[in-house]
Amino acid sequence: MLSAKATCNSHGQDSSYFLGWEEYEKNPYDPINNPNGIIQMGLAENQLCFDLLESWLKNNPHSSGFTPKNHSIFKELALFQDYHGLPAFKNALAEFMSEIRENKVTFNPNNLVLTAGSTSANETLMFCLANPGDAFLLPTPYYPGFDRDLKWRTGAEIVPIHCSSSNGFRVTKSALDEAYQQAQKLKLNVKGVLVTNPSNPLGTSLNLNELELLVEFISTKNIHLISDEIYSGTVFCNPGFISIMEILKNKNLMNTDVVKQVHIVYSLSKDLGLPGFRIGAIYSNNDIVVSTATKMSSFGLISSQTQYLLSKILSDKKFTRNYLSENRKRLRQRHEMLEKALQKAGIRSLKSNAGLFSWVDMRGLLKSQSFEGEMELWKKIVYEVGLNISPGSSCHCSEPGWFRVCFANMSHDTLKLAMQRLHSFVDSLAMNNNEMSKRLQPLNRNSRKSKSLPKWVFSLTLRTGKKVHSQE
Repeated sequence: MLSAKATCNSHGQDSSYFLGWEEYEKNPYDPINNPNGIIQMGLAENQLCFDLLESWLKNNPHSSGFTPKNHSIFKELALFQDYHGLPAFKNALAEFMSEIRENKVTFNPNNLVLTAGSTSANETLMFCLANPGDAFLLPTPYYPGFDRDLKWRTGAEIVPIHCSSSNGFRVTKSALDEAYQQAQKLKLNVKGVLVTNPSNPLGTSLNLNELELLVEFISTKNIHLISDEIYSGTVFCNPGFISIMEILKNKNLMNTDVVKQVHIVYSLSKDLGLPGFRIGAIYSNNDIVVSTATKMSSFGLISSQTQYLLSKILSDKKFTRNYLSENRKRLRQRHEMLEKALQKAGIRSLKSNAGLFSWVDMRGLLKSQSFEGEMELWKKIVYEVGLNISPGSSCHCSEPGWFRVCFANMSHDTLKLAMQRLHSFVDSLAMNNNEMSKRLQPLNRNSRKSKSLPKWVFSLTLRTGKKVHSQE
């Protein structure tokens, strides 16, 4: 009696990434009402600079009250707005995106399509660029929500580009070529590559070599490149952030057909810490993509009131300059706090420079170097330690034992408590196992790949309903 979409299981909600959230919601930590509850470290949310935003709102009551110059514009904003968006907001957003990139590149507001968050932006691009059954290549590990965002309603497929800890999970030509060949073996038509820059979950920005490699690859294959840059304003230390737009500009590709194959996704959810406002955008130099995406945006518009308020905030250059600087400073301090606490517990992590999380190496804590061992450790950390972190298998990592740990969605004291819990847990493991310290592997040492990879990690859900598994 229901549609195939309603009865299929391709949403990805049964991933451990989402299951951890469910366990947290059943028993959320509260310093007073539930001090033994689960601390949420699986949510990439930026709560470190709300005081700056609240201070701006307090000092600019006319903007938040929709009464500039003592004249109410509430009725104007409440009535119908077309799906092109408010020009003032698109102009302010385009300038803010340039500011984050130190004005090395500029963005044309006419090439911006507003969407209800980056989830909507990525899905809209899939509808514009791929037919059901076509594939996009994604470097692993990648954001677990992409299985939902890119595939669930569009019918598109994801083929992993397997990256390794041996080189810090960097994208290589051989990995790109292998993923493309794998897609061909599966008889999938590759329409493009999607990368997150900076990476979620790695917390690292793509370097010049990787970006140039990607442009060369998509140019040679005549396919698209989506650069999801929603964490571009969270780069808190060197090396700095390089946008794909800088590569196109520096290689004199702005007036070639290649520029029409490159598309950027952006959002204010991470940089400005406003996920509840649902502010996303697509930027493309492809007129057909912009036109089609604009039409599709009518299914997920940003309210005109939200656009108006954010246009005022982003147009205040003194505020945005101070906010970006202070946000990076606070992220760096919080990241250092997490890293020092992990090191004290004898746990290493990937060297990172961006994001709201660390990619933590817990291979030395596994009872067995397998994904079963990873899931066993994850369950202990969730249920016994009371921390919800995201296991690497939920991010499609090909090596067991890595976890994404978020640090910007909680108070200083809560993070301190979380690290105390983890430290006590590691100490208890060491007491019960004298060999534990010997199993803590150096960061760049090759990890033995497991033969017990969970089937759901790399499965490709085809239109026929059958599952085809990629090869290691």
